[in-house]
Amino acid sequence: MRWLVGWSSIAASFGTAGAVGGGDDGRTMHPVGSQLLWADPDPLWAVGDWRPDEIRTIRVDTAEGAPMVRLAVLGCCGATDEQLRVGLLAARGGALRHLTAWTGSYTVVVQIGRRITVVGDLAGARPVFYTPWAGGTAYATAALPLADLIEAQLDIGHLAALLACPETPEALRDGTPYAGVKRIPPGHALILREGSREITGYEAVASLAVAAPELDPVTAVDGVRDALVEAVRARLLAPRHAPETLPPDPGPVPGMGPAERRAARGAPVPGIGADLSGGSASATLALLAAGLPGLPGTILGHGTGAGERLLAVTFNDLTTRAHEPELERARAIAANPRLHHVVVAAGEEALPYAELGAGPLTDEPAPSLVLAERHRRRLSAGSADHFVGAGARQVLDAHPARLADLLMDRRRRHLLRPVAALAKAEGPSAHSLFVPLTVYRAARKLARTSYRTGLETAAGRLPDANRLAPGLDTPADASLAALAWSRPGPAARWLTGEALAEVSVRLQEAAIRPSSVQRPGEARARAALARSAADHRILEQAAEIRSQRLHAPFLDNQVVRAARALPESLRVQPGARAAVLRRVLAGAGIHELPPGWGAPSQHTSTAVTRTGLRAALPELIALFDAPLLADAGLVEARVVRKALRAASEGEPLPLDGLADLASTELWLRRLVSRRGTCWTGTAAPRQRAVAGGVVPARRSLQG
Repeated sequence: MRWLVGWSSIAASFGTAGAVGGGDDGRTMHPVGSQLLWADPDPLWAVGDWRPDEIRTIRVDTAEGAPMVRLAVLGCCGATDEQLRVGLLAARGGALRHLTAWTGSYTVVVQIGRRITVVGDLAGARPVFYTPWAGGTAYATAALPLADLIEAQLDIGHLAALLACPETPEALRDGTPYAGVKRIPPGHALILREGSREITGYEAVASLAVAAPELDPVTAVDGVRDALVEAVRARLLAPRHAPETLPPDPGPVPGMGPAERRAARGAPVPGIGADLSGGSASATLALLAAGLPGLPGTILGHGTGAGERLLAVTFNDLTTRAHEPELERARAIAANPRLHHVVVAAGEEALPYAELGAGPLTDEPAPSLVLAERHRRRLSAGSADHFVGAGARQVLDAHPARLADLLMDRRRRHLLRPVAALAKAEGPSAHSLFVPLTVYRAARKLARTSYRTGLETAAGRLPDANRLAPGLDTPADASLAALAWSRPGPAARWLTGEALAEVSVRLQEAAIRPSSVQRPGEARARAALARSAADHRILEQAAEIRSQRLHAPFLDNQVVRAARALPESLRVQPGARAAVLRRVLAGAGIHELPPGWGAPSQHTSTAVTRTGLRAALPELIALFDAPLLADAGLVEARVVRKALRAASEGEPLPLDGLADLASTELWLRRLVSRRGTCWTGTAAPRQRAVAGGVVPARRSLQG
């Protein structure tokens, strides 16, 4: 796991018990496996196996006695040194948006005198965390090191909210699973100045009553194409390293024991690769990378036979035949002479829920923990720089709540095709005849519901979510449930009444707090993107292969901005995402795509998940024999075990909700059994975060 950590101290606290980096009393403290980017009084470290080209620092020479002006960029950033200097000078005047407009995916830290600014991204894939410490503020791009720093305990209320309402920022607030460690929202920056801190947004937010001016569809799609091409080009032009030239092993990683380190796979193939599973997003990235001028493929002489071609990886799940159409589409696309196609065949050992006992400790829980081994097997066949299509659905698709935004703008005719598609998806039945009218009424109700009323209504219904869980068997059911300011998550039906009641209180408190109110569709879409980006970040940590970098260009700032300029009327049309990506490829000169390209494949993943659940049922039952979640008062073990057995036998239960529960239980067990902390030195914390284990059963969930 790679992260960035530093702090802003004040003169009164520097050199006392919290002294760092070497004080007069000789007491020191620094992160394990770190390299110092700049020193006291406000030090900054990069931790983990960062590549040399992923760390860039710029310093502007100033007159003697003038405030220090410097900038650090960590990650893949396409800006030139001159552009970094211009951005640094703009930041001196308070302009932060310049720091977020470069191509790539990165974190920016700016120091001007004793003022430090840490800028997060728009999607939330590169979050920023902070906590009060030693009279100042410590910040990092991971929550766990800050939790170790202050010896934090678990925030059970946050875990309850994460299970009950994972896509509702009002329930999650700015918290993390660690009490006292906070997160800044996507699209915001953390500003520290000698003990004080401020969180400020750098992106405009649509108001409830006024829609932003829309671009015409052709111009908007051209903007998405240009942003994606530049995002891919930034990765192709970045320096690439053979395994022998990569940085040395940084040493022990907290949360990963010797057995896990010995089991870690070898270095991936040097060069550029991409997923080619048949999905439209990953296939688009593969074709764009292969079609750009230059040499995007693997380095010669490393045994793949790929020469200078791009390494395209397709995962062939041998446990089901449902993947065969995707495999055929991938083979048709891989006929491109600049692609070298590799098919990764996997059986039961790569099913969801496989090898739950192995794996590193991630920063926080996420559903991807039960899929980590599956993804690790696919990625181990990939290149050192590997493109994935994560986030494309949330960035390009229209959230169902956007139908309410169209009604607010009096554009009813644009609802005709999406509601007709939902009725068609229901199949020929009497029920399908009423779907268009039902969806229209739900969208109109949401358009007329204020933010405060919507949250209060959701808070009132949440305590009954474990008894009156709605059925989400069809696309129309899922769309109707999504037409609300807030809705329970798939795991809410298995939470205790006490846990749901506490999360309900959180929503009620949020309803009466002042807020920059957004349009319902825009707000729900941004929340869904943030949740997806957070899950992708945890997947990167859980399935991490040393020396490999996963690149998700759809989560880059410039791609997110370009996608937000797409007209609502274009977004809500059936098949809009595949249509936009077709036009993106056409604009790049790629016109021939196999039949069925861009077709949804949710039924395939559902079948595979149920197969994995059935195969891992004994292990899952043992996991929930005496779960820590039950000790914390969040679930009843008997209820979860019953649900696992029922789902494995084919009962239509929300499998993603069970994945949420299993992932959270796994994460809790790894957290309380870890050894060591993220810090070393004479002034390091005496114990790791959550050293005493989970709080006693049935304690208050408010934190």
